[in-house]
Amino acid sequence: MKVWHELNIFWLIMFLIGAVFIMVRNVDGAGAVQTPQVKLVSLAVLFGFYLFIWVCQFITLYFIKSHK
Repeated sequence: MKVWHELNIFWLIMFLIGAVFIMVRNVDGAGAVQTPQVKLVSLAVLFGFYLFIWVCQFITLYFIKSHK
């Protein structure tokens, strides 16, 4: 289970780095200016991806615990 916790910490750190990157940048890769509304939408998409990973991990954990 130690690896499981390390993996969760890794994903949390990656999410936080992504969130900071989104909030700090003024222009995205396509050259579009980042308004506060666009930043919130980008954060929502990042959070949705993080939530998807979180749900997949819980499903995996459920199957691992049920087969023991």
